[in-house]
Amino acid sequence: MVDKILELIQKEAKRQAETLMMIPSENYTYQEVRDAVGSVLMHKYAEGLPFKRYYQGNVIANEVEALCQTRALEAFSLDPAKWMVNVQPHSGSEANLAAISALIEPGEKILSMYLPDGGHLSHGWQLPGKKISLTSKIYDIEFYRVDENTRIFDYDKVEKQAKKFKPKLIISGGTAYPRQINYERMGRIAKKVGAFYLADIAHEAGLVAGGANASPFSYADVVTMTTHKTLRGPRGAIVFAKKELEDKINSAVFPGLQGGPHLNTIAGIAIALEKTKTAEFKSYAAQTVVNAQFLANYLLDAGFDVVSDGTDKHLILVDLRKSGIGAWFVALALEQAGIIINKNTVPFDNSLAFYPSGIRMGTPALTVRGMQEPQMKKIGSWIIAVIDHLGKKTIPVDKEERLVVLKEFSASVKTDQFYKSIAVEVKTLCQKFPIPD
Repeated sequence: MVDKILELIQKEAKRQAETLMMIPSENYTYQEVRDAVGSVLMHKYAEGLPFKRYYQGNVIANEVEALCQTRALEAFSLDPAKWMVNVQPHSGSEANLAAISALIEPGEKILSMYLPDGGHLSHGWQLPGKKISLTSKIYDIEFYRVDENTRIFDYDKVEKQAKKFKPKLIISGGTAYPRQINYERMGRIAKKVGAFYLADIAHEAGLVAGGANASPFSYADVVTMTTHKTLRGPRGAIVFAKKELEDKINSAVFPGLQGGPHLNTIAGIAIALEKTKTAEFKSYAAQTVVNAQFLANYLLDAGFDVVSDGTDKHLILVDLRKSGIGAWFVALALEQAGIIINKNTVPFDNSLAFYPSGIRMGTPALTVRGMQEPQMKKIGSWIIAVIDHLGKKTIPVDKEERLVVLKEFSASVKTDQFYKSIAVEVKTLCQKFPIPD
């Protein structure tokens, strides 16, 4: 008898094969990575660092993690005499918290990007009178924002704010900022105010390794990243830091935040890192950006409000307020049509957090499947068709009315033949571009 969980996994594999994965945080990894993550390495405890373990039986584990460290430094062309790397964090949020706790003391000041403008929760998100993330409960947080007109950073304003606030740490990076960050300028700002500079490149790591985006390593004291987005590895994280910070970073990860590392995940990360050296990976990274820029321009030409008027990366953010349609409706309708994106806040968004005004989409997984500009045009036409079919729809302010409207829409969208017809076309496209083994 097949376990129910295994049946669900098979269903999920079918869903992924027949729909378009366009959430920028998601991607397809390699079969070798999946083999490593599901291997016997998951049986072993390996608290401590390579060759400095607390438990016995780690002869092989030491080699696995040490090789992953070497490959991490090589993937980003780093000198091991100047940079250290820790590949043990279980997630990006843990990696960020470890790095922050290594660099500054509780109560000290952090200047980071405002979440609704594209920042990340782990950088210290809080609301007036309410601490949200653990970082915000430990440290004194202030946020820098994008310019209201351009919706990109005005670095002169960021510098002015930093000089006034006098943070001990400045953080860049986020989940929905479409433009490349000026790492050199951020590094200079940090130096001027005597702060550490942490560059979080969770989203762009694969683009940096592949040469499609600029690298922060010449300007940052610490660089954190996740390993599953554009890097195409398993879900995990890495912390890089200047060599003089090595002991602080390592002890902040273990025993500061977590116990034994997940060796199976580290093995998968090592395989993905080695793949970044190939011509195939570099081509994928470049095409990912080309595809995103093509799709962004296609939506712009159709009259949509693409935040910052385009993208330099793998992700696109669209503000739907001028279209008169709530992002919640769009995300659900597109899912029924086989196009998986996510609702997202946009700069200066006054909507409820769970019912934001924007949608976020990306091209990494589409590019892995071999799709290029002609397919981006087709996908863009489907997205526009779905939004046109929806018409004007806004989220009611009244809670009771909102619940009724959302319930009715959730039911109706499942039976709408228009979405089903697009889903059939999407499935046909997916069959022409199967997920690689």
